[in-house]
Amino acid sequence: MSENRTLQGKTLFITGASRGIGQAIAMRAARDGANIIIAAKTTTEHPKLPGTIFSAAEAMTAAGGRALAVKTDIRFEDQVEAAIQAGVEEFGGIDIVVNNASAISLTGTLATPMKTYDRMYDINARGSYLVTQKALPHLLKADNPHVLNLSPPLNLDPKWFAEFAAYTLAKYAMSVWVLGMSAEFAKKGVAFNALWPRTTIATAAVRNLLGGEKMINASRQPEIMGDAAWAILTRDSRQFTGNFFLDEDVLAEEGESDFEKYAVVPGTPLFTDLFLD
Repeated sequence: MSENRTLQGKTLFITGASRGIGQAIAMRAARDGANIIIAAKTTTEHPKLPGTIFSAAEAMTAAGGRALAVKTDIRFEDQVEAAIQAGVEEFGGIDIVVNNASAISLTGTLATPMKTYDRMYDINARGSYLVTQKALPHLLKADNPHVLNLSPPLNLDPKWFAEFAAYTLAKYAMSVWVLGMSAEFAKKGVAFNALWPRTTIATAAVRNLLGGEKMINASRQPEIMGDAAWAILTRDSRQFTGNFFLDEDVLAEEGESDFEKYAVVPGTPLFTDLFLD
């Protein structure tokens, strides 16, 4: 990857940055000397979900960045507004938004309580829209503004709706925002792109909700998403917008050919992620 591209001095507002993919993206930016606004809920350790916004901030600072931990539940407009204001006051603006926070329930129609349905739509669909909307006045002032949604290509094969339609549509909403907002703001220079992993990623969600250690061992480390996000966010926002990127493809474009280094267990066949044929 080009050594001339950097996130040094850029301010990133990242939802769900206290662990997993969000933290990996933040850590990669921190190594460049970026400013990270950690907008997440976890302030105390959870037995199955290691890490807090404060431990994440310490790690990002140690990596060379600056970090501001702001307890934020993106379902609530006032909390999002407060987090953005705190970040602007601390760092002087916002250059990049990464909509990473997400809720998942791979359940069918009869097995999805409305409370679960509402949570997925409040976080995935509404939350990403809300964060983007509130950050846009600051992004419009930035030199190379990006919004990156962690969401999949829009694949309308019925198989992705047959078993967990509620989750699929809640997640696809984030992709629709990319489709619409990239066109809406194309002339104003704000890039809107989506990034999705080719394979499952070794996160707490995969371990606890999807497949346990067997799936973890057939996954890649979150760092592949951190590197792919960096590659997107350092590109010209006026030239690269409206794309649905896969991590592997982005890195291949950058000249990366060694994907085995990202594997949890090198040599193990990998699980393909949801929504990909």
